[in-house]
Amino acid sequence: MKLQIPGQSLVLLIGPSGSGRSTLAHRHFPPTDVVSDVNDGTSPEAAALHADVAARLARGACTVIDGVPLSAESRKRWMALAREHHVPLVAVVLDLPEALLLERNRSRPGTSARGLRNQAQQLQNALRSLPKEGFKHIHVLTPETVDAVSFERQRVPSHRQEEHGPFDIIGDIHGCFDELKALLTKLGYTVAPRADGSPGFDVGVPEGRRVVFLGDLIDRGPGVTGVLRLVMGMVEAGTALCVPGNHEIKLLKKLRGKDVRVARGLAMTLEQLEREPPEFSQAVADFIEARSPHYVLDDGRLVVAHAGLKESMHGRDSTEMRDFALYGETTGEADAYGLPVRADWAEQYRGSAVVVYGHTSVPEAEWVHNTVCLDTGCVFGGKLTALRYPERELVSVPALREYWESRKPLHPAP
Repeated sequence: MKLQIPGQSLVLLIGPSGSGRSTLAHRHFPPTDVVSDVNDGTSPEAAALHADVAARLARGACTVIDGVPLSAESRKRWMALAREHHVPLVAVVLDLPEALLLERNRSRPGTSARGLRNQAQQLQNALRSLPKEGFKHIHVLTPETVDAVSFERQRVPSHRQEEHGPFDIIGDIHGCFDELKALLTKLGYTVAPRADGSPGFDVGVPEGRRVVFLGDLIDRGPGVTGVLRLVMGMVEAGTALCVPGNHEIKLLKKLRGKDVRVARGLAMTLEQLEREPPEFSQAVADFIEARSPHYVLDDGRLVVAHAGLKESMHGRDSTEMRDFALYGETTGEADAYGLPVRADWAEQYRGSAVVVYGHTSVPEAEWVHNTVCLDTGCVFGGKLTALRYPERELVSVPALREYWESRKPLHPAP
């Protein structure tokens, strides 16, 4: 039985005395990845252990805690640490019969039958509690499975450091298919209907370059299905990468049967999808679901995400990272147009990686502390913008017209 463990994660081995935690750790994990926790978190040793694990998680190392106490309270500090460093929590639970535990502990000093029964009961309480505590990966091992198990470390989806480009990174398209074709042409690509007559496009790519799409491919504009066919085809051909935007995530929920509010922009997308064969909508949902919220590229020198990403979240996998990459960060206030005020994370950014993003329309793409927003409001009558990387050259084409009236003017009156 092969169990998959996220490559960057905090793994807690949970089980009573004599359940075989240390044997499991020794058999399946490198010694450098394993640390022991045998106290209640209040001793000086506990503080040193906490600091050691924090340092490991900060540098992205998979860390395995052997001997986590069985109470929910004892797990809280590890949950907080995983959340702070944006890594998933994994529980590997050894659920062995009480009789087997008593037999194994018979010759061990300091372990009473009463204490062991109490641990066994605590373990059953933990099995009911773990899903509510924030553990997304829970693996329960029994006497029948513990000796047959193996572990496989999953690659973090965002880790694409070996891909060096050069890249052409394109901001929010919002169904502006004609402008997308014009921008690709200006960048040296060729776009033509497929020679075999099937739906989609043949795209010629110059100089081995690759396109990176920053999400919000859909809604508001008239050419949503054309944009989707082109982007999906390029990703399938290996000539493009794509991160999802918040508009794609809402469409995904709708296509998967979730109850979402269908505003006018999404209604336009759904209307265009209804003209296509049903299997196309299924393919769109599968495509969105398979995308990573962000990518780390070029040996960590380039990060792409729809709404941007703080340095502490680069290359990480957490709910907080996903939410930031898709929606950004707001102050909780509304502006004069009733829109949420965005927190200016880019103004605070001091990381060495270039962060390229979209999401919030700006009149012009401008560099702010090694970050740049490429959403220049094409669907609002602005322009569609790309960044050539590593050249740091901005390339744009004007919108053919205003397809959608923004609540907040793209070019405020002086």
